[in-house]
Amino acid sequence: MTPLGPTLETPRLILRPPTLQDLDGFCAMMADPEAARFIGGVQSRSSVWRAVCTMAGSWVLQGYAMFSVFEKSTGRWVGRLGPWKPADWPGTEVGWGLLREHWGKGYASEGSIAAIDWAFDHLGWTEVIHSIALENTPSKQVAQRLGSRLLRMAHLPPPYEKDPVEIWGQSREEWRARKK
Repeated sequence: MTPLGPTLETPRLILRPPTLQDLDGFCAMMADPEAARFIGGVQSRSSVWRAVCTMAGSWVLQGYAMFSVFEKSTGRWVGRLGPWKPADWPGTEVGWGLLREHWGKGYASEGSIAAIDWAFDHLGWTEVIHSIALENTPSKQVAQRLGSRLLRMAHLPPPYEKDPVEIWGQSREEWRARKK
């Protein structure tokens, strides 16, 4: 199946829109309680299938969504990251979620840099946020490495409205100034 959008490359990663060929990777991530903890919790294969189809549908309807991320050196599925803004979301987000075996390698930061560049350059976004659970220290560290700062508190739309989240982010101007 042909991906529904662009393919981005970084020194170590390939990012492309998800296809159903990626379902096993998504399922592995969402079956791991620790990897899934802050991105919706453990989910069944049928729920993950719906989530992958939602991302594919977002590519068709909005022209963007999360990318599937692959290691260049092995071709293995690493996780998903990229632009995301479902209905009633608190802003234009670039988020990330990786298989636990790929944590600590800098992949979330490396892939997010490419996704943020793409969102600002091709989608015309003026701000990028990261919705982060209060206890998700590793994602706060990724946000800081990206140059983002804590902007405000918010609640996500249902079915995730129960717990508040921190909204980290930065403007397009701040992002571009950081890169000079």
